Amino acid sequence: MSGVRVLVGTKKGAFILTSDGRRRDWEVSGPHFAGWEIYHVKGSPVDPDRIYASQTSDWFGQIIQRSSDGGNTWETPGGEKTPDPYAPPAGVSNKFVYDTSDDTGRPLTTHQWYDGTQHPWEFKRVWHLEPSLTDPDTVYAGVEDAALFKTTDGAATWHELAALRAAEGEKWAPGAGGLGLHTILLDPGDEDRIYVAISAAGAFRTDDGGQSWKPINRGLRSQYIPDPEAEIGHCVHRIALHPSKPETLFMQKHWDIMRTDNAGDEWHEVSGNLPTDFGFPIEVHAHEPETIYVVPIKSDSEHYPPEGKLRVYRSRTGGNDWEALTDGLPQENCYVNVLRDAMAVDSLDECGVYFGTTGGQVYGSADGGDHWTPIVRDLPAVYSVEVQTLK
Repeated sequence: MSGVRVLVGTKKGAFILTSDGRRRDWEVSGPHFAGWEIYHVKGSPVDPDRIYASQTSDWFGQIIQRSSDGGNTWETPGGEKTPDPYAPPAGVSNKFVYDTSDDTGRPLTTHQWYDGTQHPWEFKRVWHLEPSLTDPDTVYAGVEDAALFKTTDGAATWHELAALRAAEGEKWAPGAGGLGLHTILLDPGDEDRIYVAISAAGAFRTDDGGQSWKPINRGLRSQYIPDPEAEIGHCVHRIALHPSKPETLFMQKHWDIMRTDNAGDEWHEVSGNLPTDFGFPIEVHAHEPETIYVVPIKSDSEHYPPEGKLRVYRSRTGGNDWEALTDGLPQENCYVNVLRDAMAVDSLDECGVYFGTTGGQVYGSADGGDHWTPIVRDLPAVYSVEVQTLK
């Protein structure tokens, strides 16, 4: 029978939750890399045994870990085997090499904040890992300060796709959580098309494999920046697409749910009847490209569900009309948040939906969101949730 593997990154380690196709009983493995911040864990879509994890700490810095057996054992690509997941990895690994100039020779080592001051570019952490749709050894990484990297040797070495920062990177400014490249979407029908989102710069697209990039923020409006309709400077929280309609994207912005049907050339709002259109994650049903999920929170200063009621909202019409999904979720005294990378879907016949909270709960629904069950409770704060569907 087919099954699922839910990969959970937390503030204090990674956890792997495994179930068969019924998704009723779960095995919990972890914590892997206990005590380390695991910003993101994601598996290869072409090799179910290959998993990558972004591991970081203030003491030892940023490391990418790799598993080739479904998370049973891990290694540091370019370094030595990691027999003890509780210990820092041995050896030097994961070299991230910046390109410090674009093809015109202009320096790409500073960026300008809204107050006009110049700040040096710093490498702080890897926010997001996006494995290739065709090759388990090729992975893209979004980092803070915002930049895009690529490896073709299974995470041993990384080189920057520097043309992205040439897209007026000097104008990018950090959001409240930092200047992070947090979303990478690969077009399944066009290997040269990639979308990224940056907080707080906006969304960008390449149509030539990363050699050039364009901002795709037309139609976005943000009251809190000097020019509310600027081409660059919007705090995009997350973007998502369905493989069957890769030119239709959905966006959770810093206020507003947005939609584009032309690959980002023009956006329009689809917040509809939501109680609030502020939130972080947005996800698309595996088999229904017009069914999308969000988790509204009260405001940009109060990061918890309105009225203390944890509700996932679903639209079956691509936005505008939304319904609250509450069965199995706490409807009083709940003040957790759901972060931008902490929601995912599986691709079983009846689509499963999963999300994790800053309170350490991971919830799952085996019926598209109609009913929810806590898979596990009392984990450290959940940073990311990803799913591998096992055949």
